[in-house]
Amino acid sequence: MTIRFIAASRLPTPWATFTMHGFEDEATGKDHVALTLGDVAAGEPVLGRVHSECLTGDALFSMRCDCGYQLQEALKRIAAEGRGVLLYLRQEGRGIGLLNKIRAYHLQDQGYDTVEANEHLGFGADLRRYDLCVPMLEHLGVSSLKLMTNNPRKVDALTRDGVTVSERLALTTGRNPHNEHYLSTKAGKLGHLMALDDFTPADDVDIERKP
Repeated sequence: MTIRFIAASRLPTPWATFTMHGFEDEATGKDHVALTLGDVAAGEPVLGRVHSECLTGDALFSMRCDCGYQLQEALKRIAAEGRGVLLYLRQEGRGIGLLNKIRAYHLQDQGYDTVEANEHLGFGADLRRYDLCVPMLEHLGVSSLKLMTNNPRKVDALTRDGVTVSERLALTTGRNPHNEHYLSTKAGKLGHLMALDDFTPADDVDIERKP
C-alpha cells in the first residue's frame, strides 16, 4: 500500500500544542492524521493510541459509545507524559462508514446490539485495517508503542502488520446509561479486556471540548 505524507503543522489543543501530520492513502483516497508531542523518534517506546474516526462521538458528543471520551483521555495522557503519538484513522463505524453506522444505530434503537446491527446489514463485526499504521509510524520514526487500548485484537493486528507493541494500557472512561450495553457487548462479543466497574463514569469526566 502507498501512504503518502502531505504536510505537518502546529495544532494547539486544550491539553498541549501537538504537531499534526497529514497522510493520504493513495489506494483509497482517504486522509489520515497523526498527532505527535515531543521527540517520538528517540528510540524508546512511545505512549500512543490508534484511534478510528467516530464523528458522532468525537465531534458530536454522542454518549452511545466511549470513543470521544477515549480520544480526550488519550490526548490528556500524552500531554501529561510530554511525549506521544495518536494516529487518527478514517475508519468510521469500525469500517462500515458513517451512513451505514446510522443504519446500524437505527437497528440498535430497535434492540440489536452493536455487533448484531453490523452483521444484519451484511458487514463483519469489525472491518478496520491497521496495516496503514506501519508507514505512518515509520515516517514519524516511532519504533515501539505503549498502546492505549482495551482491544487485544488491535494489538494482535498491529503486531502482525509489523508494529512493535511493548505494552498495552487500559483506557476505561466515559461510562454512562446510554453506552453500558455497548460496552458490555464489546467485552462479551469483541473480546475487549475491560469490565464496567473499571470505567470512570461520564459524569466524572471533565469534558474540555472547546469551539
